[in-house]
Amino acid sequence: MSQATLTPPTATAPTAAPVNPNKALWEKGDFTRIARTMRESGDALVRGLDVQPGMQVLDLGCGDGTTAVPAAQLGAQVLGVDISSPLVQAGNRRVQALGLSNLHFQEGDACDLQGIGDQRFDLLVSIFGAMFAPKPFDVAKEAVRVVRSGGRIVMGNWIPNDPTLVAQILKICSAYSPPPPAGFISPMTWGVEANVIERFVAAGVPESNIAFERCTYTFGGDLSPAEFLSEFRHYYGPTMNAFAAAEQQGKAEGLQGELGALFERENRNPNKGAITIPATFLKVTVTCP
Repeated sequence: MSQATLTPPTATAPTAAPVNPNKALWEKGDFTRIARTMRESGDALVRGLDVQPGMQVLDLGCGDGTTAVPAAQLGAQVLGVDISSPLVQAGNRRVQALGLSNLHFQEGDACDLQGIGDQRFDLLVSIFGAMFAPKPFDVAKEAVRVVRSGGRIVMGNWIPNDPTLVAQILKICSAYSPPPPAGFISPMTWGVEANVIERFVAAGVPESNIAFERCTYTFGGDLSPAEFLSEFRHYYGPTMNAFAAAEQQGKAEGLQGELGALFERENRNPNKGAITIPATFLKVTVTCP
């Protein structure tokens, strides 16, 4: 018997699982640092959604629970789904600390909600979450699938070229970043009404069941604008990537300068050691057929 026949079949190195770039993006840094500045507006937004005790709610792209937690505190049965494992873990730590038995976080992909049954929820909420998933038509199809007839889908999406904070952060950062890969669909396209209509109509929703409103989300906290920018630079995936690319080009100082001017300009708090920064977003309300 030759020596070659003794080589075990397991000797070949296993092929590494492909990296999900969207998952990698949101597991980079620590988005909970940004989320802390979003709590008050998250509470206010949920209070405006007529959440009732016992209602079945899915928070899609939930982060660590900026909208999932207040929905549960209003008595709804809430499932939070996010692609980031660290954010899911952070959300479940918040659940434990708050003693909420009606809220659970689990990992999942907004493009393919495996394991979640049809027409399970009365309300699906996705505030600056599912808009970042890479397949928008799949997001709309899955959202419609898991919400019951007569139930609602409520999305909050940043608006391209809007002059307020987040849209401008993403616009400035894109100028310092390498071109996106072929086939990339910008998350900002969810802030265009025609695109939203096209996606939900393709998922079986009549256009008359889709409503839009421009609303304001406010970031707040005991941080100076410069300190808040530092949080984005070091803990927010898209900004971290932009700074990494800018540093390679020797342009990090330019990016820092542009963003610094933006954060100072948009701050409405007279206290220079605190932030009150409003940002405009497109609120989408879909009534499922």
